[in-house]
Amino acid sequence: MNALLAYLMQWLRRWWPLRERAARPGPTPPPRLAGAAAPALPAPLVACASVVIPALNEARRIADVVRYVLSDPATAEVIVVDDSSIDDTAALAARAGAQVITSTMLGKGASMRDGLLIAQCALVVYLDGDLAGLRPGVVSALCRPLVDDEADFVKARFGRAGGRVTELTAKPMLKVFFPELARFAQPLGGIVAGRTALLRSLEFEDAYGVDIGLLIDAHRAGARLAEVDIGSLEHDSQPLLDLTAMANEVSRVIYARARAVGRLHVEQVSAMYETQRQATATIEYILTRRRQRTRLLLLDMDGTVTPGRYVQALAHATHLERALAGLLDNANVDASTRSERIAALFKFIHRRQFEAVAHAIEIRPGVVECVNRMRRAGFMVGLVSDSYFVAAEIVRRRIFADFALAHTLQFEGDVCTGDLRINPAFLPAHPQRGPALCKSHVLRRFRDDDAQPALAEVWAVGDNLNDLAMLRAADRAFVIEPKSPTLARDAAAVTLARFHDLSAQLVTAGVPGST
Repeated sequence: MNALLAYLMQWLRRWWPLRERAARPGPTPPPRLAGAAAPALPAPLVACASVVIPALNEARRIADVVRYVLSDPATAEVIVVDDSSIDDTAALAARAGAQVITSTMLGKGASMRDGLLIAQCALVVYLDGDLAGLRPGVVSALCRPLVDDEADFVKARFGRAGGRVTELTAKPMLKVFFPELARFAQPLGGIVAGRTALLRSLEFEDAYGVDIGLLIDAHRAGARLAEVDIGSLEHDSQPLLDLTAMANEVSRVIYARARAVGRLHVEQVSAMYETQRQATATIEYILTRRRQRTRLLLLDMDGTVTPGRYVQALAHATHLERALAGLLDNANVDASTRSERIAALFKFIHRRQFEAVAHAIEIRPGVVECVNRMRRAGFMVGLVSDSYFVAAEIVRRRIFADFALAHTLQFEGDVCTGDLRINPAFLPAHPQRGPALCKSHVLRRFRDDDAQPALAEVWAVGDNLNDLAMLRAADRAFVIEPKSPTLARDAAAVTLARFHDLSAQLVTAGVPGST
């Protein structure tokens, strides 16, 4: 009896694993009949998608990308949104067969939104303008889940490993705050397809966070998400300093979305990223972005680039005009104290109000064209303002300049505290050298920069006496609608009737590449 039980136990130990393995579900091969043909491939897609390509200085590859897109049967139209490139991106794209428009403001997100608004198809595909090495049919592959009604929003997965920001910032944060999206291989990739109606309902971030923002927002909107393997590709890498800004922006977007759905409760995070945003307003950061350029153009903002003054427009929008009138141009207080008192007026005003006024304020005619031509001629172009960085940065992007320098207002939870931090770039590098607060110190910081090649020439444009020292320190000075009759004489400046006249000065000065 004992021998029989031992035999049965041994037989069960051998049989049970075989039974478990057989019970596991496995791939079921499709039924095949003798002599039957292989399953038919999906029918090629007909023209069904608007392909939008944001582009900035992509002359090297843009024509090839446009021709590649037009060769795909799913492509109905190609829209290249030019971010005011200073090379031949726009002309080459148009020659290759794309519809070319100029973005309404600097930034990938704005360009993506601009292209979406004029797209004629029910599906939109986004591609980058610097791609190479794509296998045939990528547009069709991205559209297939949409056409087959399997998805509403599609992200591309490609052979290249995720970049540093993807691996070190985006993916770890998604695992914490949005684990249901952690499966996407390239959450920051700009190769995306979606239904036009869905995309038009989403928010487009202005900067590097646009792609991760769209992914999260599409998920929050209840869209069906899919990922399509498009093989390998070649893509230009970002400089290290740009990666730092990208990581900051990507993390800010993820934090903001997490807070919106109740997955974040640490208010200190907002304050931390407010500090990081302000880091882009420092002269140290801007000097690293000169990138071999030896000519500099400094533009005053209030009264020069914008006919009106930003603080007056803000006061009008917030019904603080009477309080502001008693502080403006008060000769009894120094510039720093006056600036601090004016800032205190706007305590409790939400950041969105500051930004809305900056987006709406009038830009003087010809400024955008002038900035573009100066940059084409090799100038680094900057906006220098006694106003607030939260506004100057938006105006800077509206005119496609390289940087903005201004003072920083403090915000807590996106509400202004009324506290102002004077930008150190406006202070003398050494005590007793020049006025306590002046734009001329900005110019001197550029001249003192040790980076090679050295700065060879500085041009400056202003309109009022607070610009006088900067104009005097420049190699070539210009004034437009001067508020003081002595300004042009005291600064040895040329008076411009319009900004188009500044572009003409390039030829007069014999600047290479200006003709």
